[in-house]
Amino acid sequence: MDELALILAARRGDVDSFNTLVLAHQSSAYNLAYRILGESHAAADATQEAFISAYNNLSQYRAGSFRGWLMRIVTNACYDERRRRVRHPEASLEAMTADGESAPRLASSSDDPERIVQQTALSEAIQDCLNGLNDEQRLVAILCDIQGYDYAEAATIANTALGTVKSRLSRARQALRACLQGIGELLPSEYRRES
Repeated sequence: MDELALILAARRGDVDSFNTLVLAHQSSAYNLAYRILGESHAAADATQEAFISAYNNLSQYRAGSFRGWLMRIVTNACYDERRRRVRHPEASLEAMTADGESAPRLASSSDDPERIVQQTALSEAIQDCLNGLNDEQRLVAILCDIQGYDYAEAATIANTALGTVKSRLSRARQALRACLQGIGELLPSEYRRES
């Protein structure tokens, strides 16, 4: 069944059709939310809220990119979650422990421990650099460079002009490049700047 048929069926109340749409887009939606929020539980909550909102507002979807429409809802849910966290901050259980250490990450026995540590450190550094961007730059960097959306789709999701997406992305890339140069030792050798 094609996406438009699923959307039309879901509008008529067919929950299975909507669930099929959810399955098709949940990975992209969660990844976008995770990159915006930087925390897995918050991203899962925002993704769930976005799908509920999409289902409740399916009648407002007009022709065009369903994925773009849905990712705009995810983006808005993330911004709502960030505003909620500012108004009602929560202390994590980790922060309340004496040493602040988190539970160790489980890895398969075939993983090289040094490689796992390096990949984790690099991933955290990239997320920290993304978090250092303003909301608009972070969103277009995530959409274009991480999730692979083209400029037009990113403009739809960000609800802004195509030229604005391009300029925000250019500034975001410059800021990310500068930030990542500070952690050069974590980057793969082909990306390190030789002094």
